[in-house]
Amino acid sequence: MLSMKNLVYVLAGFLLVMGVYFLLNKEEAMPKVKMTTSYGEIVIELDKENAPITTENFLSYVESGFYNETVFHRVISGFMIQGGGYLADMTAKDEKLDPIQNEANNGLKNDRGTIAMARTADPHSASSQFFINHADNAFLNFRTNQVDEGWGYAVFGQVIEGMEVVDKIADVETTSMGPYQDVPVEAITVLKTELVD
Repeated sequence: MLSMKNLVYVLAGFLLVMGVYFLLNKEEAMPKVKMTTSYGEIVIELDKENAPITTENFLSYVESGFYNETVFHRVISGFMIQGGGYLADMTAKDEKLDPIQNEANNGLKNDRGTIAMARTADPHSASSQFFINHADNAFLNFRTNQVDEGWGYAVFGQVIEGMEVVDKIADVETTSMGPYQDVPVEAITVLKTELVD
């Protein structure tokens, strides 16, 4: 039979072990990606816990080098900056993965500095393209899964360093290029993306 004093020690030890376990798993659940652009570096913390499918998808593109040499092809100040699908001449980058399930109903909001998946009118069409919110965009949040229009756009992370780079990109001069609107006049290139500690 454990004395009260020994029971307290056992409980304290258990809580310590559980605390360390939780911290280690929390750290693992929040991978960080450094995106080196022609305008500077942006570090994004991914929310693997609340957006596991989207995080894995994004990391697959990062680890394959897919995003290297792509551009931010759609930039609207006070709204968002979008990238992940086109080269500087606005040709689409090939070798995309299959579209993923929309995880916009994960409780994360399209607030300033968050990263979310871009998609077509089909709520489950996101593949490689992403956008970083330049403002709080509540109208992009999940409302209902009963109609396609209510799904919203899946947030899966947050800019933790380099928001000033996002601001700088958002303020560039834009133009039309063929069927595309809001294209930066001078290409803003993603030089490299990499997983960091």
